Amino acid sequence: MSQPPPPPPNQPPQQGGFGPPQDQPPAAPQPPAAPQNPAPQPPAAPQGPAPQGPATPPAPQAPPSLQKGPQPGYGYPQQPPAPQGPQPPQPQPGYGYPQAPQPGYGFPQPPQPQAPQPPGYGYPGAQPNPYGQPTQPMGPYPQQPGHSYPGGPTAVMQTQPGGGRNNAALLIIVAAVVAIALIVGGGVWYAKSSGGDGKKDETASSSGGEDGTGGKDGATGGTPSGGTEKVPSDPASKVLFQVGMPQTKDTVVTSGSWLTNSVYAKSGVAEIVGYNPAAGTKMWTIKLPGPVCTASKHVTEDNKTAVVFQPKMPKKGSSEGCSQVAAIDLDKGTRLWTKTVKNGDYTANLQNVTVSQHTVAVGSSNGGAAFDIGTGKALWQPKPEDSCSDAGYGGGPKLVAVRKCGSYGERQLHIQTIDAVSGKVISDYKMAAGIEYAGIVSTDPLVVAADVGDSADDGSGISDYFSIDNKTGKLLTRISAPSDTYAGRCDSITRVEDCREVVAGNGRLYVPTEEHDGSGDYSKTNEIVVFDLATGKQTGQRAEAGDGYTLSPLRMDGGNLIAYKHPPYDQGGQVVTIGGPSFKATTLLENPSAESVRRAETTMLPEYAEILYGQGRLYMSAVYAHKSTYGKEYLLLAFGSKG
Repeated sequence: MSQPPPPPPNQPPQQGGFGPPQDQPPAAPQPPAAPQNPAPQPPAAPQGPAPQGPATPPAPQAPPSLQKGPQPGYGYPQQPPAPQGPQPPQPQPGYGYPQAPQPGYGFPQPPQPQAPQPPGYGYPGAQPNPYGQPTQPMGPYPQQPGHSYPGGPTAVMQTQPGGGRNNAALLIIVAAVVAIALIVGGGVWYAKSSGGDGKKDETASSSGGEDGTGGKDGATGGTPSGGTEKVPSDPASKVLFQVGMPQTKDTVVTSGSWLTNSVYAKSGVAEIVGYNPAAGTKMWTIKLPGPVCTASKHVTEDNKTAVVFQPKMPKKGSSEGCSQVAAIDLDKGTRLWTKTVKNGDYTANLQNVTVSQHTVAVGSSNGGAAFDIGTGKALWQPKPEDSCSDAGYGGGPKLVAVRKCGSYGERQLHIQTIDAVSGKVISDYKMAAGIEYAGIVSTDPLVVAADVGDSADDGSGISDYFSIDNKTGKLLTRISAPSDTYAGRCDSITRVEDCREVVAGNGRLYVPTEEHDGSGDYSKTNEIVVFDLATGKQTGQRAEAGDGYTLSPLRMDGGNLIAYKHPPYDQGGQVVTIGGPSFKATTLLENPSAESVRRAETTMLPEYAEILYGQGRLYMSAVYAHKSTYGKEYLLLAFGSKG
């Protein structure tokens, strides 16, 4: 599905300005090495002398002059290896794409492999239908016991230094892919969900998810199917503000960005900063004792969310463990409470966090726990005698657990819709034996993705999607998505809600195709296709990116799909809304084509960077901070209308 990052250009980028003059002479950015295997790798340690300590992210800088014609450089045509004429280069991975670091400074350490666990938790022993019958619905399972509190799991959570993810056989013991899972930190545009539970508090995020109407009071502005994002008379945009990359000794996780009606908030180095969404001025700063590990991509109706972080700043090349979970009030810019989860006498190393309704749910390799987002009151935690454990949770309008039983190689997964307050299991779908990991694409409608039989050899983690009735636990349909045909990815080994570039809503699944040759020389393009979640069949709707562009679904906006168009080498990116029977794309925003701006934008690859769109503005941010050895790099970019 997702291809490895493109190789570095034949010629290094030339000097070019984006924003105000820099403190050091700009030079060519150093792109990370292309991965040697299909699976995405953790970021590489930046080169060059390390500073004495992490720097606080600078205040928003003045937008660059887009009238200046910079010297040709990054993003201009280059000579390909074969004598075939100039070839427009693919944008190089940058601060939106992680570079493989050594573990440390915000880099979560992998948990030790667990001992085999016998199936339990009251699950029925019947095996699901064979894979040869993907569209046959599964019958509902008897109601399962709930997750009760108090009482801690008997297993002890530990961490150890580890290497990378190399092949399927080593996945369970090479959990350094925590870093990969953290690459796709959360971000959400605040709006009301069109989920079916009547709560309607969370929305679709930059990585897909539930329906969102895009705001409380936005007019349709000519959008085709009742969406609330207005279609401007002139979609041309300008840079509203940008924040430079914090300078650090090691690579530091900066996952987490959120957009409400009044603030754009972004994680930095051991802090979360709230910015004015239009001007970029700092509205508040929440200091944390250690770096962020992971963050929820959902917010409540009253603009609260949750993050997991380290208890203190680690020494270089080390980690203090991701043991702290906190609720954040995005309106007030305050940390409401901080908690830890006990595994017996030990503090758990938390791997994922989500928000559903007014519940914060955290997961680890030995189970999860839940807290009230307003008060921090413990709501539920697995019983000590449970032989199965919750690997993690998906949030939004519903709370869904991926519950695992058995050891690696003999895994049995259950997809459970849970009452967010009591932990009671509402419905249960038992996946076929042998599926090791599952990623939650959406909780309402309930769609999960899995790599069945390790057939997704591109490291995307997806070979099939499963559409499930979250009231009964019945399988509605299974959708085959071969990795050589369809894009989208789920890094769900430790973070089960970490699916990107695929969106579910309106009873449909929106999936991008893999890139393929366009009509121009050396150009690439793709499409978004639509599947019916009841039948598993394609609807016939198809949105084309256009020559040189590639489409990535972002979220729902009422009946419309919001998507980002990654640009060719000589254009700016676009945000489009797609809807109606014709599935026609209408441009909402088109970024400047000036080389300096384009160079910065194209380093924010949709597969890895956080991309949010709302209220006519586009926000792109990095999920890692690192020492910039060459040129100017950015933690975040904001684009908006010129008007």
